[in-house]
Amino acid sequence: MFQLGKTIVSEDIIEKDFICNLSACKGACCIDGNAGAPIEDDETEILVDIYSKVKPFLRQEGIDVIEEHGAFVKGEDGEWETPLVNNSECAYVTFTKNGTAKCGIEEAYEKGVIKWKKPVSCHLYPVRVREYTELTAVNYHKWQICDPACALGEELQVPIYKFVKEALIRKFGAEWYSELEQVADEHK
Repeated sequence: MFQLGKTIVSEDIIEKDFICNLSACKGACCIDGNAGAPIEDDETEILVDIYSKVKPFLRQEGIDVIEEHGAFVKGEDGEWETPLVNNSECAYVTFTKNGTAKCGIEEAYEKGVIKWKKPVSCHLYPVRVREYTELTAVNYHKWQICDPACALGEELQVPIYKFVKEALIRKFGAEWYSELEQVADEHK
């Protein structure tokens, strides 16, 4: 672990390699697990505001869950998260013809319908952020379903922090990311 400003960062972020391999995992991180995607407090309002624009990009099952439970829900841990369809897949997930999970929010963003890409927790994955009173922890979330992503990252030699560069800058800023790059260079 090392400290950058008010963050404590796991060395795994700079030591481990990762590139999403959707052809291998089919977006399993959006459909497996026991909770929805973490949502930050300020993102709850965004989800409510964009829902009518995102709705045409969603499956009926997701729409039904969102309209019954809301655009976000309180998880068992007391934190905000996306609602789930059948206690499994994110309500905002869609599927391609070959069965790959995709994000309906991100599709609306890519089509220029909204200006918000998706929850920052999804954008950051496999990095997970946890806010504490004085510091923010930045960790690598190792999950077996991402083994193909780890293998592809190793093959192409892309460390996690480079794979999620855009998301890390979105979350912490360009200056923070530059400091992270400097630490990574010195760590080699």
